[in-house]
Amino acid sequence: MKLDILAIGAHPDDVELSCAATLAKEISRGKKVGILDLTRGELGTRGSAELRDQEAKAAAEILGVKVRHNLEFSDGFFVNNVAHQLEIIKMIRKYRPDVVLCNAIEDRHIDHGKGAQLVADSCFLSGLRKIETICKGHNQHAWRPKHVYHYIQWKNLDPDVIVDVTGFMDKKIEAVKAYKSQFFNEESKEPETPISSNNFFESITYRAKDLGRLTGVEYGEGYTVNRHVAVDSLFDLK
Repeated sequence: MKLDILAIGAHPDDVELSCAATLAKEISRGKKVGILDLTRGELGTRGSAELRDQEAKAAAEILGVKVRHNLEFSDGFFVNNVAHQLEIIKMIRKYRPDVVLCNAIEDRHIDHGKGAQLVADSCFLSGLRKIETICKGHNQHAWRPKHVYHYIQWKNLDPDVIVDVTGFMDKKIEAVKAYKSQFFNEESKEPETPISSNNFFESITYRAKDLGRLTGVEYGEGYTVNRHVAVDSLFDLK
């Protein structure tokens, strides 16, 4: 299956928190979208890896993505090396996305910055023909995504691109709420974490509103890029 967009996150819920409205918008336009989680989030203070598996599946169904896969890298301890790069390259060559969305280049959680660089490097390497990979007994062909965008997570990084996601925030919030073990829940007996507060949950919406304010729309999701952004015409810019 060829995908238009492959959204990659170090942990289940990274994608939903950061770019789910963008995905929902593109899915509504007929784009084929998939999610790739690098770890099962097994070091998370709340819940368990098994529960996160169930929540990730529910969130994927809410968004309507075509496929969701977990590479089961070691949470907190995966590194940017050949072994991890090859596993991501196999997924890129399998689904041949035109666009890859991935973790923030700098963030509070160490896995986010590591994941950002690991995925960006893997996207480049995936385009090199002399790197041989095999999936399900078949040799894979080289494939390099046209675009790699890094979504914004805990830190308020300055975006290079803001996507108008007006009309799709409700779907995003619904997908985030699928992770009942992780986020604000007055009835939970689990230990409090930085992302379990009501303030954090409300920040999902007020950040989108602020990015929307800056670009003259109701809601926005921001991305950074490692290259210059080009347009065909000045009139393509909002």
